Amino acid sequence: MVSTEYERRIAARFATFDQDGNGWIDREDFNAAAKALLAEFGVPARSDKGQALYAGAEAFWQGMAGMADRDGDQRITRQEFVSGAVKRLHDNPERFGEIARPFLHAALSLADRDGTATATVDDTVRVLRVLGVAPELARAIAAGLDTDGDGRIAETEIVPAFARYFTIPE
Repeated sequence: MVSTEYERRIAARFATFDQDGNGWIDREDFNAAAKALLAEFGVPARSDKGQALYAGAEAFWQGMAGMADRDGDQRITRQEFVSGAVKRLHDNPERFGEIARPFLHAALSLADRDGTATATVDDTVRVLRVLGVAPELARAIAAGLDTDGDGRIAETEIVPAFARYFTIPE
């Protein structure tokens, strides 16, 4: 059985997705995140990287809606988010990572300045801050993502960590 404490912690993560703070997650929240990331890195929306980010945001939204939008209104309430995360992802956090992978891949590509398919810790902090993470927490998270200590963060490091953050409360 899943604890109430677990549900409370998952509910707290809801705000990360509710970019406009209106009390629900919808397609516009994902588009707003993509637009903000493009602005932060000075990448045009009509560029290949811009289009990949918007496509990744749409895929992420579709995956989230498929998991959590129980009433089909194209909005995910806090309760739907908690129920979706608790019931569908608690035992399989990798599934959440796979839903997020296209968006994370495209966001990483924005921050990849040298074609290595990685982002620096500093650029990862920029991504996290744009997505609403407090600066001091963003720095700690980015440093923790660099699991091999090379100063760079790869998709193989960020996708599983992202999945754990949103599905495992520890």
